This record gives sequence, C-alpha cells and structure tokens, in this order.
Amino acid sequence: MEDPDWLAGSGPKLKQMYAYWHERCQDGKPPRRADIDPVDIPRLLAHLIIVDVVTDPRRYVYRLVGTKEVEVRGYDPTGKSVAEGFIGPSREDALGWYERAVATLRPQYDATPYMSTNGKWVNDETLFLPLSDDGLTVNRILVFAANSPTRPKRPESKLPIR
Repeated sequence: MEDPDWLAGSGPKLKQMYAYWHERCQDGKPPRRADIDPVDIPRLLAHLIIVDVVTDPRRYVYRLVGTKEVEVRGYDPTGKSVAEGFIGPSREDALGWYERAVATLRPQYDATPYMSTNGKWVNDETLFLPLSDDGLTVNRILVFAANSPTRPKRPESKLPIR
C-alpha cells in the first residue's frame, strides 16, 4: 500500500499515527484491533477514538473516546452511535467518512474546519483507519483527530480609509 498524497501536507502527530497503523498492515490488508497496542503510542491516546462497525442495519458506535476528543466535544459520546454523537458539519458528512473507510478498507482523511457542538470553531485533521479481524470486512475504525480550537478567518474590512 502506497502512502496517500494527503500525507505529505498533514501534521506530525497524524503522520505518526498513520505510520503506526500502516506498519501493522499485512499484505495490503488493514490490521486487526489486536495489532494495535496503546502502550506503543502513549502520546497519541488522548486523540484516539475506536468506533465499532455494527451491521444489520449498519451503524457506528463509539467504543472508546480519548480525553482530547471529549474536551473538544464538551461531553463523552462513548456508547452512543456516531449519528447521535458526531461533531462536524453534518451527520451525513460524518457518516460518509466511516462509510468510505468500510467500503474501501483504506484510510480516509478529512481536514475541513467546522463549528463544534460547544460553538467553537475547530481546525481538524481527522484520520479514519479501518481495522479488520479477517482482512476483508471492517469491524472497527480507529479515528485519530488532531484538532485545535481556532477562529474562522474574517473577511477584511471594506471601510474607506480616512
């Protein structure tokens, strides 16, 4: 599996998380959940989310949410569905990233700023990393979010200069 184009412009923590996941892939297939050991990535844990892929009907459920993500959201969505606990521009947008990770068995990258549920603008780099126990079906998604509160850029004033 070749490194994706977006990796070159991503932040250092995101690159570190991608490299860790990528090293655990075998024969071009996503790693199993058992291949991911939190002891290996202690500085990234606060930014991690593990989401279960529940089939019949398909939905996504937060299994574990890191402390940084809880802080950005203003609450802990562990145990809730992504449809209930997402943050981002829309429910459809959030679910679309999970759907693409499941359909392609490949990482998905989103760097779109958005307003969080607590009313703050967030500059976000989010990586959706598929996990598969059988190498064919995604049963969990490891989400890494490197985010920081920010203010949206305001247009320059058009007032005349006196």
